[in-house]
Amino acid sequence: MPDPSSLRDSTQIVLPHRALDGYRECLERRFTVTVVEMPEQYRIIGSPVEIKAASDYLTRNGVAVA
Repeated sequence: MPDPSSLRDSTQIVLPHRALDGYRECLERRFTVTVVEMPEQYRIIGSPVEIKAASDYLTRNGVAVA
C-alpha cells in the first residue's frame, strides 16, 4: 500500500502567501486546481497531473516549489 504522505505530495503544493502573489488567479484559470487559503499559506490542490503542471509553471516563473 502506498505511503499517504507520498500521495499527498503528488496532489498538493503548500506555499507561503507571499510566494503566490500575482500567480493565484492565473493558476486557477490555467489549471484545474483549487487554491485554499490558510492563515499563513496557500494549499494548491489538484490531480497529480495538474499539480505537476502547476509546479512546472510556478518554477518557470521563479517561485520556489519544494
